[in-house]
Amino acid sequence: MTLQDKTIVVTGVSSGIGAETARLLRVQGARVIGVDRNAPIISVEGFVQADLSTADAIHDAAAQLPEKIDGLCNVAGVPGTAPADLVARVNYLGLRHLTELLIRRMPPGSAIVNVASILGAEWPKRLEQHKALAQTAGFAAGAEWLARHPVAQESCYQYFKEALIVWSMAQAQPWFLKHSIRMNSVAPGPVLTPILGDFVTMLGQERVQKDAHRMKRPAYPDEIAAAIVWLCSDGSRWINGVNLPVDGGLASTYL
Repeated sequence: MTLQDKTIVVTGVSSGIGAETARLLRVQGARVIGVDRNAPIISVEGFVQADLSTADAIHDAAAQLPEKIDGLCNVAGVPGTAPADLVARVNYLGLRHLTELLIRRMPPGSAIVNVASILGAEWPKRLEQHKALAQTAGFAAGAEWLARHPVAQESCYQYFKEALIVWSMAQAQPWFLKHSIRMNSVAPGPVLTPILGDFVTMLGQERVQKDAHRMKRPAYPDEIAAAIVWLCSDGSRWINGVNLPVDGGLASTYL
């Protein structure tokens, strides 16, 4: 697996999965351009400081990114303890908007990888809702649709990870057929990152303890990063429209 001389944009580059993804991409020879609210603590070839919660900020960030991009890793996100509107804007609307802007700069053979979650596994229960949201054109139209179909705070994180999985699947093949650009998502379980405590708070201690026996341990960020980097590489060149669980088998215990 090599990404020699490829230019890859990584959002959420300053910590956790994003930082490990950037590190591993650089080991594989890629040139990494990071995007985050906070400055990175690892070496990268370029950095754009940006808050990805508004369309204007995303346009400003995109204007500072290279004209040719070989890959996009959408790692940035906020936990479900954040206000539901912010979760919608960062974890779904902003991610989608940035991707739609940058795909115009991506040559054939490029790859997009979105970080979803095992908590998005129940997307089939709300498939029609997620398809309707996916069909909205642009950040503003998506926000308007959500204003008419509000999402409860207690389920917002799961809802927008479900929505991300559905959008990734629905949009992947049209882009692949037209542009020869692949898009996939990965679905981690619990990961040892700075926001793990937020997920425990969001799910509640009772739920966490109830499910603890299902898994060996939380993942390390580099274990998720390895899957993201592989999906960026030519080694996965015939994989498209897939949501890949990277959870140590946790999803399989719900059969």
